Amino acid sequence: MAFMRYRALPQGEPTVEEFRAWLAQFDADRDGRISREELQQALRSLNVWFSWWKARGGVRAADANGDGRVAGDDEVARLFAFAQRHLNVKITQLGYY
Repeated sequence: MAFMRYRALPQGEPTVEEFRAWLAQFDADRDGRISREELQQALRSLNVWFSWWKARGGVRAADANGDGRVAGDDEVARLFAFAQRHLNVKITQLGYY
């Protein structure tokens, strides 16, 4: 089993672009979409308890088209909102959101 080293989420209040770049490193299949398993890995890197359950809730909250993955600006914006409300991640609203 290979061990991956991930960049940490920037301290303080990351910008939307920093959050998106941080999340992109967990896109294991490089398809530009985040699956529940990939989101779970991202949450594990933050030492979030019950990461499988919170990842499931995050994908359910963000997935507008029902394909089980987070893709596109609208769905990513929904994931940002979920992270702010339920994961206590404060994201600075700079950029295009």
